[in-house]
Amino acid sequence: MNSASVIDGKLVARQVRRELRTRVAALKAAGTVPKLGIVLVGDFAPSEIYVRSKERAGARVGIEVQTARLGTKTSFEELSGRIRTWNSDETIHGIIVQMPLPGHLDESAALALVSPDKDVDGLTPTNLGRLMAGEPAFLPATPAGIVELLARGGFETAGRHVVIVGRSRLVGKPLANLLLLKGDRGDATVTVCHSRTPNLAEVCLGADILVVAAGRAGLVTSDMVRQGAVVVDVGTNRTEHGLVGDVDFAAVSTRASAITPVPGGVGPMTVAMLLANTVKAAEAAPRE
Repeated sequence: MNSASVIDGKLVARQVRRELRTRVAALKAAGTVPKLGIVLVGDFAPSEIYVRSKERAGARVGIEVQTARLGTKTSFEELSGRIRTWNSDETIHGIIVQMPLPGHLDESAALALVSPDKDVDGLTPTNLGRLMAGEPAFLPATPAGIVELLARGGFETAGRHVVIVGRSRLVGKPLANLLLLKGDRGDATVTVCHSRTPNLAEVCLGADILVVAAGRAGLVTSDMVRQGAVVVDVGTNRTEHGLVGDVDFAAVSTRASAITPVPGGVGPMTVAMLLANTVKAAEAAPRE
């Protein structure tokens, strides 16, 4: 029985970081120290873990990371004040508002406050609109990481049928628009599925490349995957058996030609692309 090759996100993320270190060194030689500001509100443990991973990754490539840790009862006025201060701070090139926010804070309104020129998450209405219009500036990190994994792995998207399971603002919707762009990293025929899609298994079986970002452990089984398809698992579900994806990895590996693991697949690429966006923002920042 054949077994799929594993698409190693850790390896590709290391490649991206090596390239970023060279660009950061050039910026510093020209007098600019790339700096990322992260706003973390509350004490949600997974968010703290994600922020620490971004802090460590930034340090590896020479990006300075400043994290504003705000209390769970932080008001929207206090949060907006922090964002506005960093918007006007020329030493800060990228801003991330770590999600989720506590329930009393409006996430969409908070994201909309971030300057589009510092929106290294690529999630402001302006940057999402630019992507939809076919004129992207900063790409959302997870979709960008998925496309980077496919491109560096030699998996062409042009002319391929890509099925995306999940329509979130973070992954499904921007990834669909990214894959529809003209060029060697796009030009795909894209189908987006969601909780109201009938005959989900049948639709998935038509995919050359299947991307699963639904947030349901083990949602995609081997009978939903065409022989030889490429499978990208974006899910991160904490279970009694540890961290697992949305795909039944062991079973699907017997049918797919290539598959991303969880952990170690898309996750490291998300952080790498956030750093890439920060470096891009620093390179574009006005110089004296």
